[in-house]
Amino acid sequence: MGEEPDIERIEERVGELERLAESLDEMPDEGLVEALERAVELLGEINAGIEAGIGAAGEEERALEELLGGMSFGPFDEALRELEERGEEEGG
Repeated sequence: MGEEPDIERIEERVGELERLAESLDEMPDEGLVEALERAVELLGEINAGIEAGIGAAGEEERALEELLGGMSFGPFDEALRELEERGEEEGG
């Protein structure tokens, strides 16, 4: 399958971004550009992690569709239909 997201890494980046955002009010003007550049880097890393997760989920979904597409549920459907008919006959 594809690249799996590293949830811990994403959480670390989100935490760093939150700390950075909290420190902006107290930051001198000279440090703002550097802080904002770091914020953009963090957002890029977070976005890449999320995209990796979406890609992995899509691949898993396709694999499951292939697996389920090859299965026949006809016997199960028929057995369920028979049970429902019996219940209606007994209750009705």
